[in-house]
Amino acid sequence: MTRRLRTLDRWPDRVSVEAPASSANLGPGFDAMALALDLWLRVSVQPLTAGAESIKVEGEGANEIGMDAGNRFLIGLEQGLEEFGLEPPVMQIEMTNEIPLARGLGSSAAACVAGLLAAEALAGEELDRARLLDIATRVDGHPDNVSAALHGGFVIVARGEEGANAARFDPPGSIMAALFVPDLPLRTERMRQALPKAVPHTDASHNAARAALVAVALSAGRLELLSAMDEDRLHEPYRVDAFPQFREIAAAAREAGALGAALSGAGSTIIALADGADAAERAAAAMGRRAHAMGLAGSSRVTRPSLSGAARLEASVV
Repeated sequence: MTRRLRTLDRWPDRVSVEAPASSANLGPGFDAMALALDLWLRVSVQPLTAGAESIKVEGEGANEIGMDAGNRFLIGLEQGLEEFGLEPPVMQIEMTNEIPLARGLGSSAAACVAGLLAAEALAGEELDRARLLDIATRVDGHPDNVSAALHGGFVIVARGEEGANAARFDPPGSIMAALFVPDLPLRTERMRQALPKAVPHTDASHNAARAALVAVALSAGRLELLSAMDEDRLHEPYRVDAFPQFREIAAAAREAGALGAALSGAGSTIIALADGADAAERAAAAMGRRAHAMGLAGSSRVTRPSLSGAARLEASVV
């Protein structure tokens, strides 16, 4: 039986929310780890009493994001309002986006989470975080990115029959992230298809140990253990056919002083973690030079982990 939805007589005049980027896997932590990053999607929603729906996007994806069925922000907002029994209003949406699309930086997870928080603000009600995680995971399909976008910091996620459980930690304060973002979109679906249906037991055991070392490094400050980021056997070896420059660019980051480097999510961004801003700047520059020498266009940047997750910025009624 279809649930009957209602409309509010009086919506807030405007609501604004934000959600951070995230880098999942961190090498061996395939589908189980993510780190929130200080790159943000910020969205304002203004319900309309007259006129047509519209969306205005500044920054990343300005010419790609529209009011279509694939917009993860809209899906998250609609799913959230449905939880409260509400029909979405006609809306004017404004986005400012710092998160590159289809580059392994959790853009869809951030959009989905931002949509859910906008729904809470519009409804004037709240869902508990476990329910938000459940809905966002169902919509986005990536509980690691979703958890990092919701909670900020470093997260370890386990997904089971009853949903996803996440443990959150503050990463060490000196950690910085060097990113190389190629002009090469890699859709997650394509990169998933490159993975085998089964892997050797020795590779699974190898990854379990290395993932544990990365977790200790980021939760307990044992930075020397971040070298385990470089030792994945579950996904990166199978994805290099679609991104053959990856290994050399990651090696350049390590040679420049990064503690570890890996594909960010399914790629194509490469993330290198470094101890301090100077080391991160050197790693980012080295990745850019190596990529340029290999004929791969892209941009290098340095950011830091975000300790903050998604949040409401304002909600007002006139």
